[in-house]
Amino acid sequence: MASDEIKVLLVDDHKIFLDGLSELLSKEEAISVVGKASSGREALKLVPRYNPDIVVMDITMPDMNGIDATKMLTQRHPNVKIIALSMHLDRGMISQILEAGARGYILKDCSIDEFVQGIKAVSQDLVYLTPKAAKIVLEDYLLLKRGDVLAAENKLSPREMEVLRLLVKGEHTKSIASKLSISKSTVDTHRKNIMEKLNCANIADLTRYAIREGLVGLDDDD
Repeated sequence: MASDEIKVLLVDDHKIFLDGLSELLSKEEAISVVGKASSGREALKLVPRYNPDIVVMDITMPDMNGIDATKMLTQRHPNVKIIALSMHLDRGMISQILEAGARGYILKDCSIDEFVQGIKAVSQDLVYLTPKAAKIVLEDYLLLKRGDVLAAENKLSPREMEVLRLLVKGEHTKSIASKLSISKSTVDTHRKNIMEKLNCANIADLTRYAIREGLVGLDDDD
């Protein structure tokens, strides 16, 4: 085995699939299949023996499923990178296996070229998600971010949101008071309340927070 080959341990409870995948990967010059396991528990025993760079982990297996095995492997062997393997494009499975520490998610019906691409990407410290899984992850992220924005917006009154937008645009107390037809002391009170609600120590922190969380944009209209 060449020293620059990517050492891979395959984990799947279906022997025919496991043997077939092993044979296909053995034809790749950059990849060496160093071992095979039929359960998560067996994988835990083989990783110290074979010291793989990548563990390709099936998710649904008897004895110990891939999610639990991934959690334990990432704790015990943080240098070993794990690619989840599944027949299912399941939102819950994708979320759980990535939270457990997997660096990739590949469907079993993918081409061998995509499989090799995923292994090479993860071996280079990148994350690889099959395109359909990436779409789900992106959708979940955008929903989560929107939820964060709504939660932050709900902390502020409509008037506080108006003051926040003007503060982020660099307006001073007197200017804000004039634009909103309120007193300077009221502006100061709103600013104090905004910073307390959003846990910001100063205007610079407040500006970074508001833009980062999508509460306002620098191009917002006055």
